[in-house]
Amino acid sequence: MKKLYVKTYGCQMNVYDSARMADLLAPLGYGPTETVEDADMVILNTCHIREKAAEKVYSELGKLRQLKEARGGAMTIAVAGCVAQAEGQEIIARQNAVDLVIGPQSYHRLPEMIARLARQGGHALQTDFPAVAKFDSLPEPESGAAPSSFLTVQEGCDKFCTFCVVPYTRGAEYSRPVAEILREAAILCGKGAREIVLLGQNVNAYRGQGPDGEIWSLARLIAALADIDGIARLRYTTSHPRDMREDLIRAHRNIEKLMPYLHLPVQSGSDKVLGAMNRRHGREDYLRLIERIRTARPDIAISGDFIVGFPGETDHDFRDTLALVREVRYAQAFSFKYSARPGTPAAAARKQIPDAMKDARLQELQALLSEQQDMFNAACEGRVLPVLFEKPGRKKGQALGRTPYLQPVHADGAERLIGRIAEVRIEAALPNSLKGVLLQKEAELI
Repeated sequence: MKKLYVKTYGCQMNVYDSARMADLLAPLGYGPTETVEDADMVILNTCHIREKAAEKVYSELGKLRQLKEARGGAMTIAVAGCVAQAEGQEIIARQNAVDLVIGPQSYHRLPEMIARLARQGGHALQTDFPAVAKFDSLPEPESGAAPSSFLTVQEGCDKFCTFCVVPYTRGAEYSRPVAEILREAAILCGKGAREIVLLGQNVNAYRGQGPDGEIWSLARLIAALADIDGIARLRYTTSHPRDMREDLIRAHRNIEKLMPYLHLPVQSGSDKVLGAMNRRHGREDYLRLIERIRTARPDIAISGDFIVGFPGETDHDFRDTLALVREVRYAQAFSFKYSARPGTPAAAARKQIPDAMKDARLQELQALLSEQQDMFNAACEGRVLPVLFEKPGRKKGQALGRTPYLQPVHADGAERLIGRIAEVRIEAALPNSLKGVLLQKEAELI
C-alpha cells in the first residue's frame, strides 16, 4: 500500500476537505501515515487568510524538496486549498519540486491528475470553481468517523469584506442539496459520529434545495438532522451577523440537540471600521442581535472573531471594540492583527497601522478576552455537564471531551467512554481546559 501524508492548515473546512481527499485516494491504494518521511504522496492543504500562513507553506515546501531529493524524487508533492487557488502557477515557479497544485473546488479531480502525471510527467494545475461537480464526485467516507465530525453544507462567500480573500479563493456562495447532506450525516453517524458540526464560510447563509422542491434554510436543515437517530449533538460554524435570521434564533430555543454555543464574528466594535471593512452591519445591529439570541437561549455561549489594526483604525475605534467586548461578554474568541492580503481592497488602503501599534492593541484585547473566558469557565465549576468524550487524554485511562459550550474537559477513568456522552462534575477551571470527574462510573446518556 502507498502511504499518504496530509498536513492541514487553517479552518475546519480544510480539515473536512483533507479527510475527503484521503477518501478519494483510498481506491488508488493510498493509506494514511503519520510520518512524512514514509510518505509516497504529501498534500499540504493550505490557508491564505493571513500572510504568515502562506509563508509557512513555502517554508514547508523547502523541507519537502530536500526530502524528495534525498529519496531520488520518489515522492509526489501536492499543494491544495486556498494558497493553491490564489497563487497557482507561482507555487510551481517558486518550488519546482511541487507536482500538483489544486484549488479547494477542484480536489475531486485528484485521481485523474495523478494518472495524468504518471503518463506525462511534469506538473499539474487545476484551480477551477466547479462546486457542484466536486460534491457530486466525492465518495462515501472510507474510515470510521470521529465522535465529533465535520460536514460541509455551504461553501464560498458573497459578502466581499475588504480584508478577506475567501470570495476569490472559494468562489460564490453555494449550498449543497438537503438530501445529500442528510445522507452524509447518516453515514457519519453509522460510522461512529455522535456530534455533527455543519461547516460553511457563511454557514447561516445556507439555502439548499430540499427534497420537497423548496429552498431550505439552515434552521430547517438542522431540524431535519436532529431527527436522525444516533445524532446527539449539532453545531454550525462560521456565521455572519447579516444571515442570522429569526428561524435560526428560534432553533436555538426549540431544538434540544443544537448546542448552546454560537460563533458569530463581529471583527470590530467601531462603526467606522465596520463600514471600511464592508461588513454591512453596525455596532448596534450586532449588539441587538446578541440580545435577541440570548433572549431565546439565555445560557448560550458566544464566541467571536476580531481584527485589530485595520487600516485607519484610531485609538477611539479600538476603544469602541473593547467596549463592545465588555458588553457582549464572550465565552471564547479569536483575535488577530490585520494582515494585508494581495488583491483585497484593504491592502491598498491608506493609513496602514504600524506593527508596533497593532501588537499593543492585540495584547490589550487578548488580555480582556482571556479574562472573560476564564470567568466563563470558572462559572462552570461545581456544575454537572454532559461531556462528549472524543479521544484519549495524556494520562492512562483519561479521556478528553467537550461540554455543550465547546470547552475541553479531561476526566480520569473515561477512556472507555470515547464516542459517548457522560455526565461530568466540573471540579476546576484550568488555563486551557476543565478538570472533571465522572458523576457515576457507568453514567452514560447515549
